[in-house]
Amino acid sequence: MTDFAATKAMFDLPEGVLYLHGNSLGPLPKAAQARVGEMLQSEWGQMLSTSWNKAGWMALPTELGDRIGRLIGGTPGSVMVGDTLSIKVYQAVASALELNPDRKVVLSDNGNFPSDLYMADGLLRSRGPGYELRVVDSEDVALHINEDVAVLMLTEVDYRTGRMHDMKALTELAHANGVVTVWDLAHSAGAVPVDLSGCNADFAVGCTYKYLNGGPGSPGFIYVAPSLSEQVRPALSGWLGHEAPFAFDLDYRPGSGIERMRVGTPPIIQMTALSTAIDIWEMADMTDVRAKSIELTELFVTRVEAECPELKLISPRDPLQRGSHISFQFTEAYAVMQALAARGVIGDFRAPDAMRFGFAPLYIDELDVENAVEILADIMQNRLWDAPEFKVRQRVT
Repeated sequence: MTDFAATKAMFDLPEGVLYLHGNSLGPLPKAAQARVGEMLQSEWGQMLSTSWNKAGWMALPTELGDRIGRLIGGTPGSVMVGDTLSIKVYQAVASALELNPDRKVVLSDNGNFPSDLYMADGLLRSRGPGYELRVVDSEDVALHINEDVAVLMLTEVDYRTGRMHDMKALTELAHANGVVTVWDLAHSAGAVPVDLSGCNADFAVGCTYKYLNGGPGSPGFIYVAPSLSEQVRPALSGWLGHEAPFAFDLDYRPGSGIERMRVGTPPIIQMTALSTAIDIWEMADMTDVRAKSIELTELFVTRVEAECPELKLISPRDPLQRGSHISFQFTEAYAVMQALAARGVIGDFRAPDAMRFGFAPLYIDELDVENAVEILADIMQNRLWDAPEFKVRQRVT
């Protein structure tokens, strides 16, 4: 049974702040500062470049990949950490397309994160005429899976509403039609139980700075099904994905298995911070995390709807159909979120009118939810959001 009081104690949470924004950036693990400082001083500082061997820097992408793999149903050697999520999206979709050379359609939905759509669109444009990014309504994805489609590219949990696709059912339908699947786990990893192996997913990608608490700019990851890992061609043929990078051959030969999905130099400082967060995750059971997440989100929805009738729930009402964040709609959503931040309740705004709140049981409990709703109710009932300073749009919303 996961001890959530113990996990909460391992995060450096500012006094007076109710942090309902781990769906965008997880908080700082207390151990990160000392561990990163030690790495800077004793590894980079003292061992310099010999740390690639002596401190095991070069092995970190696969070591962290295996640790993250345990959270998402990936077998050892199926997950690689490094580069950004957008790069991993490009890698996955490009490799998936090559597995279906006679088809030219990438199917996605309008609940997908725009960056994924941008990357796919750019990739398809570079491949020449005839390729198509087909974007349909989220509820209608299954209706559009057919033998014209090469790749199904979906984010499992909708970034705005939290609506969750049925990964297993859609993957089965895709495979029945000869379609290769790419799943984005940006709002799934660390939020809901994921079983990539059990769902027979082909590719998956994700980030580590949200629920996994790796810090701003922490690297993305990519999963390749073991049955495919020796045959996929990495479109981004990076030096470190080479079979023998230090042979300095002029011709590219892909490395073995998931190693071929490496591209650039590993971000060692960020990976060191991420390792301290994964230490905390290894104290938790994802079944417990999911159960507690449902308790917290249900409490939040019930209390907000009772105290703030002006707000409209746009997340699925059934907790089994959503991830670990809740979104409400309001015409002045941006101003409300700014007013909340001024009172120490941090969530975020998503255009045009969504107020988004994340619930991460590793450091959020029932008292946090109750206190956050009390502040939100005060702001709504007394129109405290209706002040000029709360309506000035900042660069990051």
